[in-house]
Amino acid sequence: MSKFGVELEVHIASLRRYARSLLRNRVDAEDLVQEALARAISRADSFQAGTNLRAWLFTILHNVHVNQVRSRASRPDEVPVDAVEHRLTTPARQEERVEVREMMRAVDELPEEQRQVLMLVALEGLKYEEVAEVLGVPIGTVMSRLSRAREAVRTKMANGGAAAGLRRVK
Repeated sequence: MSKFGVELEVHIASLRRYARSLLRNRVDAEDLVQEALARAISRADSFQAGTNLRAWLFTILHNVHVNQVRSRASRPDEVPVDAVEHRLTTPARQEERVEVREMMRAVDELPEEQRQVLMLVALEGLKYEEVAEVLGVPIGTVMSRLSRAREAVRTKMANGGAAAGLRRVK
């Protein structure tokens, strides 16, 4: 082995440590060191004897790393379509929208007092006590209006919105 090769071998461990710190992956770090050493050996004639070989090797390793990062950034990773197909399709949402529209129609058909309580509790997140204070009614009234409103909406939704004219028979 030449004198250059012997001097080069002394620095391999520190090159590996630096590469691991850059990439945080042992396999990729080994590939980086191998590429840097291959470039160093192919350009051994450009190394000036008497200068700092370690600094020269680290410069090569760093430059190889920067070139790899730039190369990866300029071309996207190739991924099989099967691996990301679930992200490429959007499930149909028409049924959800129709359901929301039917529910809003059912809420709109509620008597004003029930609709107010339902909106304050369900939409605004107010506590029963707060709703009672806002509307100036007893808390029991809030609870009964809310119960009746929820039941009316549930009934209308269960019957496809056509329950407005039907009466409940026990």
